[in-house]
Amino acid sequence: MIVGQFAIRAVLSGLIVAAVALIARRSPAAGAIVASLPLVSVLGMIWLWRDTGDRVRLAAHAEATFWYVIPSLPMVLLIPALLRAGIGFVPALIAGCALTVALYLVTAAVAARFGITL
Repeated sequence: MIVGQFAIRAVLSGLIVAAVALIARRSPAAGAIVASLPLVSVLGMIWLWRDTGDRVRLAAHAEATFWYVIPSLPMVLLIPALLRAGIGFVPALIAGCALTVALYLVTAAVAARFGITL
């Protein structure tokens, strides 16, 4: 049963990613709109609620998602800047991901100083 649920979730998530890629081929802006929708977050919340029915856990998850979205935003500005500067896709992607990880760590540390547990 658990394997089946995981497979359904994996297929649905994969379909969303594939749809974004296909849409972006025709229209980068339309692909960006779909990619920017919090579909993964919403699906994660639905599945967490279905699995646990735990309001406190879901609230903590949603709040942490908010705090982690903020440090992920510079990545989507750094990658196009690097690409326009002639940097290859893979190094630009790695730099964007590295920046995001670094900002996640900073966010967690700063949030902890204000009593926010992520």
